[in-house]
Amino acid sequence: MKALLIDFGSTYTKVALVSMEPPGLIAVSQAPTTVESDLMEGLEAALASFTGRQLRGVTFKRASSSAAGGLRLVAVGLVPELTVKAAREAALGAGARVLAAYAYTLSGTEIAEIGALKPDLLLLAGGTDGGNREVILENASRIAASALEMPVVVAGNKSAADEAAAILKGKVPRVEVTGNVMPGVDRLNVEPAREAIRGLYLSEITRAKGLDRVQQRVGLVMPTPLAVMKAGELYWKATGRETMIIDLGGATTDVHSFADGRPRDAGRIVKGPPEPPVKRTVEGDLGMRVSLSALLGVIPTGELAESLPFTLDEGALPAYARRASLSRDFLPGDEKERALDGAIAGAAIREALRRHAGSLTETYTPQGRLWVQQGKDLTATAAVIATGGALVHGRDPGALLRAGLSLGDPLVLSPRSPQIFLDRAYILASAGLLGETRPEAALAVLKDTLQPLGGISG
Repeated sequence: MKALLIDFGSTYTKVALVSMEPPGLIAVSQAPTTVESDLMEGLEAALASFTGRQLRGVTFKRASSSAAGGLRLVAVGLVPELTVKAAREAALGAGARVLAAYAYTLSGTEIAEIGALKPDLLLLAGGTDGGNREVILENASRIAASALEMPVVVAGNKSAADEAAAILKGKVPRVEVTGNVMPGVDRLNVEPAREAIRGLYLSEITRAKGLDRVQQRVGLVMPTPLAVMKAGELYWKATGRETMIIDLGGATTDVHSFADGRPRDAGRIVKGPPEPPVKRTVEGDLGMRVSLSALLGVIPTGELAESLPFTLDEGALPAYARRASLSRDFLPGDEKERALDGAIAGAAIREALRRHAGSLTETYTPQGRLWVQQGKDLTATAAVIATGGALVHGRDPGALLRAGLSLGDPLVLSPRSPQIFLDRAYILASAGLLGETRPEAALAVLKDTLQPLGGISG
């Protein structure tokens, strides 16, 4: 028995041919994604690398996709630090790219902004169960009265959710009611919303994006980021090791963490809403190609210059960014450019980790000094799995990752002494696709293909 696992990426369509009995990777192939014409053309080009004998016996086909812009979502909630944050967590965990998030009652200007963004889906939250119900009902009324045309997932106060859905029914293409993303101020419940988002992606959004033929032919079952998250979750649960995935892409840098994130030290208190054990962040200004100019605007030039073996000429960075941002598959042309690309990649990883991991602040009380934790404590992360073109094609990805993981800031709760693995075969999305029904085979493929790069010392 064999599985054909396909990821329609924004740049490349990647295919993994896997044996399920006994489990193991047979071969991988890729070809440029043909989103402008027909996605099946790119798939056929990738499949041409396999022989007829290799493809004989395929009984299982599954696909993920980030082509055609991926899954684009707007989140609406009540309080920015609570239900809006919970709605974002649910959306990101479903593999969506959150275009914007809004709090309190939507204004006319904000309704117009949402229309201009043209999201695939709107996630409407607000109020804990039994709490505020006026805002979610008012927002439902304003959305219903607008010209917005996208499916809506209602995931707010259970006392108002059905009424909000009734207001929206017939005014938007489809409405789904699911569990409140924050039923209490100290409790997250993001899984029902994640599943509802995934369901609408398969039933409504794939058709709107012209992906329904792909779904029928090869079983399109989830957005690519969700498939990657599923692989990490499988690895975490099977190994019992707190795990992180760093996906250094051309347009974004995604970080996934799989850990409860609770304080490691006695006497530390936690501030802010609870964090989900499975968490994803997406940094749209930290991409290595499309958003490289934005990335260079975030990272101090001096930080890059210090990590280079040569003096950085004035104007070299903007010139490099202009060239690299023209193509997602741009590759450095000489040793200087390779060193520069590596330094930028390390800086992008450091900044993405600062944003994803929790942090400590010092405060003083009548009882003395106290440490306050915000976000997840990821210091005990045992495994970091890295993927992305800049890493896979880099001369020394291990050194690059060690530089990126070494923040040197004790107040940022990032991994201290993890083992590092490289997804050189781009197998994470495939393992996530396979893992939903054949977890043992998916885990075996992961363990066989992830390349160990050593560790770092805290």
